[in-house]
Amino acid sequence: MPGDGFTIKRRIRNLLRSPSVKKSCKENLGSKVTLEKVLGITTLGNSGLACDPRSGLVAYPAGCAVVLLNPKKNKQSHIINTSRKTITALSFSPDGKYLVTGECGHLPAVRLWDLSERCQVTELQKHKFGISCVAFSPNNKFIVSVGNQYDMMVNVWAWKKDVVVAANKVSSKVTGVSFSEDSSYFVTAGNRHIRFWYLDNCKDNKASTPVPLLGRSGLLGELRNNFFSDVACGRGSKSDSTYCITSSGLLCEFNNKRMLEKWVDLQTGVAHSLSLSEDLIFCGCADGTVRTFKSADLHFVCTLPKPHPLGSNVTGITEASHLCNTKANGCYPDCIAVQYDPVSRWLSCVYNDHSLYVWDIREVQRVKKVTSALFHAACVWDLEMFPDVSGESVAGLSSGVFLTCSADNTIRMWCVEHPTQHHVYSQNHLSNDLLNIMYLDGNTSSLLDPGCTANMSTDKSGDAQAAEIRTGIRTVCLRPDGKHLASGDRNGVLRVHDLSSMKEILKVEAHDAEILCLDYSKPETGLRLLATASRDRLIHILNADDDYSLVQTLDEHSSSITAVRFAAHDNKVKIISCGADKGIYFRTAHKTNRGTEFRRSHHTVRKTTLYDMAVDATGKYAAVGCQDRCIRIFNISTGKQKKVFKGSLSDDGSLLRVQIDPSGQYVATSCSSKNISIFDFYSGECVATMFGHSEIVTGMKFTNDCKYLISVSGDSCVFVWRLAPELTITMRGRLQQLEQNQNSTPRQSPVVRREAYSAPALVGFSSDSEREQEDEQEENADPDDDNSNTFSDSSHEEDTGSDEEQDWELSKVAPDAAKRPRRRWSHRMGSLELMVKSMLDLRQLDTFGHKKNLTPSPGDRRSMSSIQEPQVEERCRRPRLWLSSARGIKDTEGQTLFPEENEDSTSPEDSDYTVKEQLCSSQGRRIRSESQDSRSPDSACSLGYDSREPSPDQNLDDVDCSSQGGSEEEPAEWEPAVVTSIDEALRTVSDGPDHSQEDFLRQNFETLTEICSTAFRAAMAWRVLLNPEYLTISVSGLTSK
Repeated sequence: MPGDGFTIKRRIRNLLRSPSVKKSCKENLGSKVTLEKVLGITTLGNSGLACDPRSGLVAYPAGCAVVLLNPKKNKQSHIINTSRKTITALSFSPDGKYLVTGECGHLPAVRLWDLSERCQVTELQKHKFGISCVAFSPNNKFIVSVGNQYDMMVNVWAWKKDVVVAANKVSSKVTGVSFSEDSSYFVTAGNRHIRFWYLDNCKDNKASTPVPLLGRSGLLGELRNNFFSDVACGRGSKSDSTYCITSSGLLCEFNNKRMLEKWVDLQTGVAHSLSLSEDLIFCGCADGTVRTFKSADLHFVCTLPKPHPLGSNVTGITEASHLCNTKANGCYPDCIAVQYDPVSRWLSCVYNDHSLYVWDIREVQRVKKVTSALFHAACVWDLEMFPDVSGESVAGLSSGVFLTCSADNTIRMWCVEHPTQHHVYSQNHLSNDLLNIMYLDGNTSSLLDPGCTANMSTDKSGDAQAAEIRTGIRTVCLRPDGKHLASGDRNGVLRVHDLSSMKEILKVEAHDAEILCLDYSKPETGLRLLATASRDRLIHILNADDDYSLVQTLDEHSSSITAVRFAAHDNKVKIISCGADKGIYFRTAHKTNRGTEFRRSHHTVRKTTLYDMAVDATGKYAAVGCQDRCIRIFNISTGKQKKVFKGSLSDDGSLLRVQIDPSGQYVATSCSSKNISIFDFYSGECVATMFGHSEIVTGMKFTNDCKYLISVSGDSCVFVWRLAPELTITMRGRLQQLEQNQNSTPRQSPVVRREAYSAPALVGFSSDSEREQEDEQEENADPDDDNSNTFSDSSHEEDTGSDEEQDWELSKVAPDAAKRPRRRWSHRMGSLELMVKSMLDLRQLDTFGHKKNLTPSPGDRRSMSSIQEPQVEERCRRPRLWLSSARGIKDTEGQTLFPEENEDSTSPEDSDYTVKEQLCSSQGRRIRSESQDSRSPDSACSLGYDSREPSPDQNLDDVDCSSQGGSEEEPAEWEPAVVTSIDEALRTVSDGPDHSQEDFLRQNFETLTEICSTAFRAAMAWRVLLNPEYLTISVSGLTSK
């Protein structure tokens, strides 16, 4: 078939265009992006902090990268681990030329890096599960590495020969290692563990196999049950001594015979780290305390200044003297790592709230702060760029500012470049990159990293439980004018802050589960709405201009909603959502007498889970990241898939995030394999790749100036990537073309747009002829998704103004109030009890009534009226759950789209009888003729009401035209009408009295059978299937007669 040949050719063409086939001619994609800045630190102990003894550089891990910080210039350089494994330990060589790192994960390696070339020199793979400590020997010949509590191996590596000369096992968890000044031995410290390892046999070993490493335990005496958190060998005159610190807060000294000689109480709850100079000992303790002692006699010298208190307003600390004003009841983070720089005589300290301070201690009585930085203490879930707002900036913020939210219950504002342009926050003394911190919870424990304290304990159960606490801000979104900031947490609470005053203006429990996505409508939509999507399968749409009142709740999804986006194209406002149910819903905004309503226009189901979605700059296309590592491009107007291409160069993992740059030229993706890739949106070609995060990338954003890509991750780090100049030039050029196109082309008149992805044209509004061409191309967009389903819920768009456009709501049964979510907006709004049926069903709706006696006698009518009139009045006064949704909806032209219900007419659900009032014969004929005209067979569809709700004809028949319902007068005499159709015949049978029903059936039954016996039986069977009660109502009279 021609279609099959076209599909085969298309597959071959896509295969030849795929990057995997072009590996021979592919350039180095990693050179297109460079790591500019890292805002984060993942140090868990003293083994994760090091100082260069020659240059004074401070090294610390940040995910899979090592940050080399120059404290004097406050500049960073980076080394990225090519194995993509988390770096846990590092140490400088004595000459400052090399850096050794240890990592965790399966089959970790000890890697040696050349600092001048920023490249790996060699590696050692002798560990299996993880490395906790590494150290260079002072003579620069050996490197020692100690495995974690699951590895338990100690290796001595002659790195210049690339040979392991000695190895042994330890019996407990080790947290610290230190070489003696003469390189003859090294000491390890851990849980009830102080051991001296001697290297005499290693120096004489010339064999290729390692010899057993000789070790001797320290004589701990009465301190044998302590956890020794860190160790350091003496320098200078005290080179034969070894100093250790216990987690209980004791500073101990061992002599050259391995005996515990003396100790001193640090007067602190917990002690974490230790560092030495020639004459001083620095001890990092709890509550931000750093104690200083003399190494000669362990006499106390001073206590260094504490860092900022937890939960403090960083904008209020504008001078260094503010740090010295210690609050008596303040809570401070623990100092988990300290390293002394002998060249500058600076002391670097890392605290367990992921903050870094460098103190100048040349005069210990007058300590000064050199530099400091504050980072997130837990997983960073999302980020948002501050919009490029023309005119006066909001709260002193500009387009170079971005915001991040984290599991530490904070929202932080950062600046990409130097903050001299930010006049409000430029005086911040704590960090040059951080502008402000918004604390959304008064609990300061969430600001601390539980992994830092877990490093000192062998029991992981308590830490695992602490990690499972559902806290943190899950997503953030800025209003396009930059005035309001919306955030959603993991408990389903929605907050809105006014950025000009930094005050919370809204806090509501909007969902039953965590909020996964937020999105504001764009200015070109003409609306100011906020959409919230949650794991509870609901989407709430709020009116930002009306104090965030609820506009509508959408509940079509059957699983977690992963993304929701607004789009404006073709003078229509759209909202698109995708979720774990593998479905994409396209909805169009309609203006009704009740306000704005979004009605479903298209529904597409794929064969894979959809994790994220982004809309391009024109609002015409949506890029969806899928579980099969593909990016699928959908046309928002038609709901059809335009094309599909691979979104990751790796062969494992799933696409978790998709982000399109402001110009719509490139799309960035993040995979569960921790890789980030940038693809050309039109050709699908990969133009850049990058890696460096140790956990999954949870968010990405291009900056407004197209110079940077910012990524956040579960490793609590924020990476700022500088894009290659050619990428920036391409994006800026396309932005200029889009601006020129918008200025030259009025929005009301569509313009022609070419759909060639190889040569992207200016994105405008497509004509109808080109839409047909697009549909032809979209038919074979994804051969792998041939079995996927696409549903169009409204083939006639809203421009027609007919009743067919209202086919947007599936039948909904009123949910049980006891099972409904208990949140403020968790009930499902706007659901009408409507069912889309055939034309035959609606025409016969009034034929089958929920009644047994069609025309009761006058006496029975009086008794029923007297009994049920109070019930009717009571039910009319009772509020109805779906009253606001069941009333008639009128469009802008005043035409009623749904039949309006009479509020006074009710149909009792618990009674077999219904209070009916007879109409005048002339009025009844007029009503029947109008209903017959409105239900012509030319209509595309009809609306049926559930049996519990009164039908439109029933409501019309119940209208009070006179006071005959409660009077004692006899009803008007009924005369049989001429039977012209099955509909009229059945209606006549239903409306006729009992005494003439038998004669009428005998007279006309033969005629009915000859005319349409088949249609009659089909209609009766259809109604019986819908409601078995009708079988008794309609057949009882026939069988009895």
